[in-house]
Amino acid sequence: MLGASFCSNRRQNSMAHRNSRRSDSTSSTTNRFPPEGTTNEKDEDNLDHFIYKKMESILERMQDPHTGVIVRTVKSFMSKIPSVFTGADLISWILRNLDVDDTTEALHVAHLMGAHGYVFPIDDHILTVKNDGAYYRFQTPCFWLSRSSEPENTDYAVYLCKRTMQNKQRLELADYEAENLARLQKMFSRKWEFIFIQAEAQAKVDKKRDKLERKVLDSQERAFWDVHRPAPGCVNTTDVDIKKTYRAVKPRQINGRIEHLRRQIERRKIKVSKVAESYLSYFEQYMEFDPFITPPEPSNPWISDNTDHWEQESTTKDIPQRRVKRWSFSVRELLKDNAGREHFRRFLEKEFSAENLKFWEACQKLKFTAQNDVETMVQEIYTEYLAPGACDPVNVDCKVAETVKRRITEDPDRYCFDQAEDHIYQLMKNDSYNRYLRSDMYKEFLGGTKKKSKRCFASEVRRLCELSKAQAIINLTES
Repeated sequence: MLGASFCSNRRQNSMAHRNSRRSDSTSSTTNRFPPEGTTNEKDEDNLDHFIYKKMESILERMQDPHTGVIVRTVKSFMSKIPSVFTGADLISWILRNLDVDDTTEALHVAHLMGAHGYVFPIDDHILTVKNDGAYYRFQTPCFWLSRSSEPENTDYAVYLCKRTMQNKQRLELADYEAENLARLQKMFSRKWEFIFIQAEAQAKVDKKRDKLERKVLDSQERAFWDVHRPAPGCVNTTDVDIKKTYRAVKPRQINGRIEHLRRQIERRKIKVSKVAESYLSYFEQYMEFDPFITPPEPSNPWISDNTDHWEQESTTKDIPQRRVKRWSFSVRELLKDNAGREHFRRFLEKEFSAENLKFWEACQKLKFTAQNDVETMVQEIYTEYLAPGACDPVNVDCKVAETVKRRITEDPDRYCFDQAEDHIYQLMKNDSYNRYLRSDMYKEFLGGTKKKSKRCFASEVRRLCELSKAQAIINLTES
């Protein structure tokens, strides 16, 4: 009696358990979307879940109606494409709103979100993002990885079977999906009739939806399965164990490593042979101006007690030829020499661009002005060279002018003209300075110093000869 009652109770319990499992599977497959918040309590402490939450917080900012990515309905040739945005819009939003430095890093962030199904292309199974005009769509929250559990093969079979019932070109199965359907049909041959009934019920529910809404939901469901059952050659991001690729290091160490790598990228790497060639050319160019290698005439006052060199430079009116030759080395050498700067100013006045040199000199003077006079001098320079209706306007683009104006308005300091000063310096270096070296004005000045130096040398030789003859005559008369 006890054995019979125990067996009957066990049979009833097994039947009840089977019916409950069937009802659970029916409810799960009847609903097209998995219920929200179906994560386990263990997932709350999971590293994957933490990363999903981080991505979803960014996605919520992207979907903000006021500050997010602009989502719109695009008109095609014969139909409308609802709720889409371009890849270029997504990349520009990431660059504006996230701590991202360049386009490559923004593309990497967008690709990670696409690989996890949060953003997906509307007509491709490859979950990636490109910086172009292709259309993309956001995933619905109920398909987010933190809110949906890992789907079973029966759910995938229902989805593929439903796709075969919807005779539309955009819902046609791909080759790998048709192979998966055949494999699942063989695997679930005993309960395929039940799977077919569930797929048919979902297809009837879809037909009752609005046309544009059905397009959006179909693409979102397809993207969900592209994440969990990806195409051949694609990585299933849900199977990647982040703990294996994660290194438990402190944030300070990570930031230090990032800064070190960034400095390594910015560091110039030049071959030693190129460095040696550059050094040799520099040495050959400045060799005759180095008093330790080429002794000057008269001698260098820094290594001897003779001060004739300084007295000659202060009393003579003619500029030595070797000094004029040095102006052709670089614009820095020209501007460093007061005589060269004055000669360059006269050349610019002939070309009606002397205001560039005046502005550069004013900026250099500003950097050594007393702090109490900085603000007044900044306003004077801006009024004379950069303000609308200035007396001597300089040629800077509107972007530089706006930057300088903003810095003057916010905090006028001695460095607020740096960007405009660098722009004018490069303009003189690349344009005016090259024309100056090719001009007849510089060539005549250089040739004139050569003639003067030769003439002075010849007269000195004649004077020495006359002195030697006179000394010889005196010696003869005395003898």
